[in-house]
Amino acid sequence: MLENISERLQNALRFITRQAYVSDKEVSEYLREIQRALIMGDVDVRLVSQLTEDIKKGLKEAVEGYGISLKDRITYLTYQGLIRILGGEKKELRIIPNQLNVFVFMGIQGSGKTTTVGKIAHYLKNKNVKVGVIAGDVFRPGAVDQLKQLLKGEIPLYSDVSKKTSVEVIKEGVEWARRLGLDVVLVDTAGRHRTEETLMGEMVQIINAVNPTATILVVDAMIGQQARVQAEAFNRVAKVGYVIVTKLDGSAKGGGALSAIASVGAPIIFIGVGEGIEEIEEFDPVKFVSRLLGKPDLESIIARVQKMSREEKIRAQRMARGRFTIEEFVQQLESARKMGGIQTILSSLPGGGKLSKKDMEEFFVKVKKWRAIVNSMNTEEREDVTIMDSSRVRRVARGSGTSEKDVRELLKQYLVAKKTIKKISKGALRDISRLRP
Repeated sequence: MLENISERLQNALRFITRQAYVSDKEVSEYLREIQRALIMGDVDVRLVSQLTEDIKKGLKEAVEGYGISLKDRITYLTYQGLIRILGGEKKELRIIPNQLNVFVFMGIQGSGKTTTVGKIAHYLKNKNVKVGVIAGDVFRPGAVDQLKQLLKGEIPLYSDVSKKTSVEVIKEGVEWARRLGLDVVLVDTAGRHRTEETLMGEMVQIINAVNPTATILVVDAMIGQQARVQAEAFNRVAKVGYVIVTKLDGSAKGGGALSAIASVGAPIIFIGVGEGIEEIEEFDPVKFVSRLLGKPDLESIIARVQKMSREEKIRAQRMARGRFTIEEFVQQLESARKMGGIQTILSSLPGGGKLSKKDMEEFFVKVKKWRAIVNSMNTEEREDVTIMDSSRVRRVARGSGTSEKDVRELLKQYLVAKKTIKKISKGALRDISRLRP
């Protein structure tokens, strides 16, 4: 079940976020855990490998970015990579106004197609859409009765149990829907396997006869990566417009099915999460990944990563290389307060572990003093603090309304931070691009 893959992903994230310092060793272990979690969830090895490479590439490009913690950057890259695997941003069933929208459902036997037709019909009805259903499966005994039970007499149903073909019944059903003035009609068809040429050929005839607004492929999550093969086969005979994945609540291969289908290019719009008529959800890759990762603060992390302005990024890159002035040091502390990334910078300062809210406020009072001190320095002093002798320290202290002790503390913190950051940038983090999971 998806709880297993979710638990493994969350354990991997907990591992990396609890590290005091993150080097190539910790990142390599993290990537191995992510790979294990996804492969055990039946996700295609090629997709897993691509995700790993994307994370490594993202870290390589961002390794010189400062102000966003490496832990947050890893979380962000994992989040974005998983969303890409699952098809990107959320897609919705598009209903064209002022006309009849015909959606033809197709899938293999036992995929839960007829039940899904009933669920979608009730979903649309609850959205105040005038919807009806056509029973186009003339092969399976009991298909019409099943739809009647699912629709509960609340939604119009067209059926014909005479000896007519599926194509004839569906054509007549579409005309019936037009006469009723429906917005949407859902067409249930016979289950068919990709190797059954006759039934696959019939699907082509249905498509040509009614020219649907879109086809909807229903896939059982339990088939895992085989979902891709099925999607490609149906796509060859009738272009797949949308996909619905069923039985996601009871399948350990759900991740494989979701990722396999998404790689075909047809958007997944709903997932079945139970047998009840209401147990169907709109599929939103963003929310789905957030749920998988179990990160309630994920949105804030994403916002921090994306919020850095171009100027801040340039300054951050200079800082990561240890090539920053005392003025840029103070600017970064001020920017970090806005972005919420101050804890990252404080970890480089003496005694700067995680601070309480009270300590943080006291620290920012100190930063205001430091701003006044920097403003009292001349250009030469801002560029090279090593020239700050006793007379210069006294002058700057008087000009800024602070004490000589305050000036010397700022100089010390600046030099220590610069030395620490240089050490990190020359060390393990530069090896991230060479990691092998």
